[in-house]
Amino acid sequence: MSKERFLVTGANGQIGTVLVTTLQQRFGHDQVLATDIKAPIIKEGLFEPLDVLNKKQIGDMVRKYKITHLFHLAAILSASGEQNPKLAWEVNMNGFFNVLDVARELDLRVFFPSSIAVFGSKSQKKETPQHLSTYPETVYGISKVAGEYWSLYYHQKFGVDVRSVRYPGIISYQSLPGGGTTDYAVDIFHSAVKGEAYTCFLKENTRLPMMYMPDAIRATLAVMDAPSDAISVRTSYNLGGMNFTPLELAEEIQKQMPGFSISYQPDFRQEIADTWTESIDDSQAQLDWNWKAEYDISSMTKDMLKNLSEQYERSNKSAEMG
Repeated sequence: MSKERFLVTGANGQIGTVLVTTLQQRFGHDQVLATDIKAPIIKEGLFEPLDVLNKKQIGDMVRKYKITHLFHLAAILSASGEQNPKLAWEVNMNGFFNVLDVARELDLRVFFPSSIAVFGSKSQKKETPQHLSTYPETVYGISKVAGEYWSLYYHQKFGVDVRSVRYPGIISYQSLPGGGTTDYAVDIFHSAVKGEAYTCFLKENTRLPMMYMPDAIRATLAVMDAPSDAISVRTSYNLGGMNFTPLELAEEIQKQMPGFSISYQPDFRQEIADTWTESIDDSQAQLDWNWKAEYDISSMTKDMLKNLSEQYERSNKSAEMG
């Protein structure tokens, strides 16, 4: 393991910021290269600006830092992608092609994040199975389905070791969301901790699969750590955590903060959410690499409120001292 060196694209994103920190803690700061097209959020460790549409730049960094594992998180997410579909396709697909080609040339193990966005309104809504026809109805979902099958193709044709999970909505106190349809499940906690009412952009009974960030990071590292012969799915593994509605999440917050209030003003993201699945069957991941989520809605809510409250307290004290 000591010879492993890691490159993370999209390191400033919601998952990227936490993944980089976790890798730094696990392997050391000098073993992890964070990259992004924008200036670094994480101030410690190695960082290089990187445009994933520049294949030569990716290859040069892999050689310079002797990278063995590449986590390709750079992407335009679902809600943002619907505002500029062609740009989303360009970044999500051509960026991934560049990563795959570099991985083929330089023998990298690659992580590709897929999403529940691969499922559409024609997909089975409850306990969506691993092997199911996908009917994506957003450019983000289309790019993820395409990425899954290009992962399979590069593995079968060229032996590239690509691993992937289909993330549900990710909830985190460490970083802000980046333009996804499930962003409400993070925004709501910030409003609650600040003592503000929250206006949700989804209907109160919109049920979606969700996952707390510690579980998402554990799953990401677990699938990358698994022996190659244990990986039976070379498109992308279903990944389950919890599922709930905005109303159920608000009620869970109110158990800790009785004064919290929520209202609903659905926008264009409701149409996206209506096409997605409600719950996920991740039994194949459980079988292949012993996956099991640790957090449910209750334990996640308590931990989110605790950590965000501490963050805002520190921020307020710093502002007072400044």
